[in-house]
Amino acid sequence: MGKLEAVDIEFSDNKVVYTPGESISGTVTVKVNQPIQCKAIKVNCNGFCGITSKLNDTAWTTEEQYFNSTISVADKGTLKQGEHPFPFKFLIPATAPTSFEGSYGKIIYRVRAFIDTPRFAKDYSTEKPFYLLRLLNLNELPDIWGPSTSAVTQQFTYMLMKTGTIVLKAQTDMKGYTPGQIIKVSANIHNQSTKTTGHIAASLMQRVTYETKKPTHDLKSMVEVEGGAIKGGREQEWKEQIIIPPLPQSSLAGCELIKIEYYVKVSLKSPDVTLTLPIHIGNVSLDKKLRPSKKETPPFKKDPVASVSTTDAPESSSRLTAPPQPAPKPAPRPAPRSTMSSHSSPSAPPVECHSGAEGGNFLNDDFPNKRQSQAVSPNAFSYAPGLFFPQNQLPNASVPALSGPSSRRSTGATAPYPSAIDARPIAAPLNILPPDYDTSAYPQEAPPSYESCNT
Repeated sequence: MGKLEAVDIEFSDNKVVYTPGESISGTVTVKVNQPIQCKAIKVNCNGFCGITSKLNDTAWTTEEQYFNSTISVADKGTLKQGEHPFPFKFLIPATAPTSFEGSYGKIIYRVRAFIDTPRFAKDYSTEKPFYLLRLLNLNELPDIWGPSTSAVTQQFTYMLMKTGTIVLKAQTDMKGYTPGQIIKVSANIHNQSTKTTGHIAASLMQRVTYETKKPTHDLKSMVEVEGGAIKGGREQEWKEQIIIPPLPQSSLAGCELIKIEYYVKVSLKSPDVTLTLPIHIGNVSLDKKLRPSKKETPPFKKDPVASVSTTDAPESSSRLTAPPQPAPKPAPRPAPRSTMSSHSSPSAPPVECHSGAEGGNFLNDDFPNKRQSQAVSPNAFSYAPGLFFPQNQLPNASVPALSGPSSRRSTGATAPYPSAIDARPIAAPLNILPPDYDTSAYPQEAPPSYESCNT
């Protein structure tokens, strides 16, 4: 054992996650077995983003620094045998982005300690990471209210000579979610052909863009659920639900090198028909009380022609008592007669209601105004280890008991901090270490099969 036994860094209250604008403090403890000469003991706090074009490589090709502060906690002197604590404190800039760990880049924050010894002596150093969470309030995003909708019409050829058309419409119930909430996906499929389609599926997709000289795009399916096929000549509605696992937020404000996007992909297999529904994932869930009120529609105004006819009716009847005019030309407003229905007072035409003009009516007689979709089974929900649901969870985040195999597929970029499902800043000290994101603990069974949607 050498002169130096250990150099440890401890954060105050064993805190792990911090917010921008907050101060980080702690103690550097130096334990020595024998007196040791030192020129200085310094503590450094820094944060930066590094990206690369190679998978899981730490030789960064491009870097972006957010802050880098160094203080000296001890000057030149001799450290006697025993334990020596040195407190430190740094202020985290308010513009620093959220921590992130991906396949081609990371946003890293750490505290490092250095013991600078005289010439020809061994220097000592150690470091400890911490994590930053910059809350993304979904209520502050523009155009966040309402569902995310899309539609596509695609023609295809089958049996060499025949052609058909698929009309696919889909939507999500909202545009913004937090981890643990449920995405309600609904789709309407009109198979205008005689061929039965393949299965319909919905996937939560994560797209991470790393801004190198040649941008690298990392696209992964986080969760996938699958439905049945649609027979030829049928129009059918399909509904499913997806639980959002712990994922990093959509926006890394303050970072120019990494961009994160999420969307729900709804697709048919054979023929290949796909549409996307963009969504946002944040930390503070949508509050319906903050939704801007819609403009009130003005009251219905009567047709001016109709209003004229009602005011002129008594006038025309009063003219019946007047003596007839000798002139042969007819009066401008003749009195109404029972045998002359064509000369009745003009009125506004009735509003015609076309049943085919409203969306949601099925064109097939087999599905008269009845929802035809597979029953939502427990296997339709994805589940992520460590997912929890507090008592004050929002209504649309309530989840029934889950059982059976998981439908979760591959894992993408993950959140290196505990998820804030209850949409509140983390105030209590966290005594857990971040999980290892290089391996996946999710089950890898094949996804469960579902009955056909049209049964």
